[in-house]
Amino acid sequence: MTIGFASDHAGYELKEKLVQYIMEKGYPVRDFGAFSSESSDYPDYAHPLAEAIVSGEVHCGITICWTGNGINMVMNRHAGVRSAICLCEEMAYLTRHHNDANSCSLAAKYTEPEKAQAIIDVFLAEGFDGGRHLRRVEKIELK
Repeated sequence: MTIGFASDHAGYELKEKLVQYIMEKGYPVRDFGAFSSESSDYPDYAHPLAEAIVSGEVHCGITICWTGNGINMVMNRHAGVRSAICLCEEMAYLTRHHNDANSCSLAAKYTEPEKAQAIIDVFLAEGFDGGRHLRRVEKIELK
């Protein structure tokens, strides 16, 4: 299960810590950037990650920008990507169980590294409930 990461400059430091954390847990990682804290544009990294999720190259994504909003918006422009901002473990739990999210967006401004690790642990451990939630998820994509 390969985990894809993408951030902009504002999320770079947290991304680097999380990539290391996930690799230490034994997951293969694909890092789509940013590769420094020099000013950069989140769409440049989010679009390739989203394409990798859709193609199956990576199992899921972890994205990070200052608030988590901008990079999350980019991810959700791609059919087949269901990205959710997760500010706490409960949000990660619920979005996996109810929305079948395949990408977790974090806010570097509001999320300490230890909290981000806990959120990712929940996001990666949980699964989709299906049932009544499947009907709703199937209505997300425009026909």
